Amino acid sequence: MTSTATRPRGARARAAIAAKTLRTDRWWFAPLITVVGLSAWIIYATVRVFMHKWYWVGEFHYLTPFYSPCVTDRCVEGSAHVGTYLPGWWIIPDAAFTLPFLLLFRLTCYYYRKAYYRSFWLSPPACAVPDGHQAYGGETRFPLLGQNLHRYFFYAAAIISIINTYDAVYAFHSPKGFGFGLGNLVLIGNVVMLWAYTISCHSCRHIIGGRLKHFSKHPVRYKAWTFVSWLNVRHMQLAWITLGTLALTDFYVMAVAAGWFNDLRFIN
Repeated sequence: MTSTATRPRGARARAAIAAKTLRTDRWWFAPLITVVGLSAWIIYATVRVFMHKWYWVGEFHYLTPFYSPCVTDRCVEGSAHVGTYLPGWWIIPDAAFTLPFLLLFRLTCYYYRKAYYRSFWLSPPACAVPDGHQAYGGETRFPLLGQNLHRYFFYAAAIISIINTYDAVYAFHSPKGFGFGLGNLVLIGNVVMLWAYTISCHSCRHIIGGRLKHFSKHPVRYKAWTFVSWLNVRHMQLAWITLGTLALTDFYVMAVAAGWFNDLRFIN
């Protein structure tokens, strides 16, 4: 390396550039959209979680994923499938056993980390744009050390996806017998997207095939690893799609439960 003081004769000095970045495109647009999108979803989800109403349609057994499983003694009749174990205080979410793990799974997700690091923390906001902080410590300090627990939150998210699958299947069995309506399609579509996002996680990909040295000796796991790898490339899109399907599913169940419109029924 050659310092400025010992620069070879005839070599030009580095140009003095006052601007923070020479990028002339709208590099700030993507972080801005991320802030708006995530903020809107967080506000909506927070309001819905603490509304404590319009989450169960007893006529068709529709239960919004924001309240699954319902475990407080405030849960309306029929909505608590695994029992009520917590008091119905306002500050306690009705799905208190699952919501914290879902939040932690998403917070520690590799894509979401990139999204909120770049948008909310400006660390950095875009390529070739300076970091918004004077120093960079990576994920070596609390609370960012908790990001390393992502693989364990994946297991919890997989269990919660199983619970949501049960809710979607259970909704086909209404008090009148087998039934099928638009709400069933909404619930099933949400579950499919949730599974796609969950298993496209980098941790799932590593669990399936990350430690294998010879794929030829494990053809089944290789096939699974190939499929998960295909989904993994789409992890960012699935992360946003599932935010949309979760909000849509919750809003649909809320609207039917509140009587804003009736569920479109195809069978029974």
